Amino acid sequence: MKQVRLLRDAMLPFVGLTVVGVLWWFLTDVAAAPGSFTSRFAPGPAFRALGELVTSGALWPHVLASAERVALGLLVSAALGIPLGVAIGSIRWVGRMLGPVIQVLRMVSPLAWMPLALLVFGTGTRSVVFLLVMAATWPILLSTVDGVARLDPRWSQVGRSLGASRWELVRHVVWPGVRPRVLAGLRLAVGVAWIVLVPAEMLGVDSGLGYAILDARDRLDYGELMAMLLVIAMCGIVLDGVARFLFREARPRARRVLRPIPEMAVVEQRS
Repeated sequence: MKQVRLLRDAMLPFVGLTVVGVLWWFLTDVAAAPGSFTSRFAPGPAFRALGELVTSGALWPHVLASAERVALGLLVSAALGIPLGVAIGSIRWVGRMLGPVIQVLRMVSPLAWMPLALLVFGTGTRSVVFLLVMAATWPILLSTVDGVARLDPRWSQVGRSLGASRWELVRHVVWPGVRPRVLAGLRLAVGVAWIVLVPAEMLGVDSGLGYAILDARDRLDYGELMAMLLVIAMCGIVLDGVARFLFREARPRARRVLRPIPEMAVVEQRS
């Protein structure tokens, strides 16, 4: 029975995808009148266009350009969000001062920054990266703040009693404790950044998946447009899988680092 249940759980995602695919085919190929506008979005033209994009090599420069922008946006977001989150979570006056500012900024849609991005950075990759940073910084920052808030204050007391400096406390106590939350925030940031990427790449760039969709629409190539939607979905699934893997790998290591700390305090007191 356990093997049957495992097989059923493994097959359910494929069943869901099959149902969506059949519904897509029925609405655009069967129910739609032959030669109608709706029939242009059918699976047949989409998969033919996808095969041509893959075999011709025209797809890969767009995928690479989008991946580089997302990676750069996440790198900048992590460089801003993690230190700032640690400072807000561990220093009370910093949290009270910056808390309202962060609440105001994170409530603004990342796409609402488009006019400002164009005025400051102009068209191109810098504007796209700016929008990605405005979208991805907040999940990382808030997860880091939450991780710092969840730390047991006794761990810091133990570190100080053993003569640890502030940097050693951050490196050996704070960072191992907040690392699982930070990686969870990074996983959320990946999804948010990938969603914002497509409209952001319509800001005058000449490469990327968002640009490819806009270009296919301008050329009235609806099969290629649907193919690019499939590519975006598949790339998003791969990115989420990578983020999920990194998150699962890091949590046990963080726990192993933190577990000996209270025991060190007991040994020190006994000695």
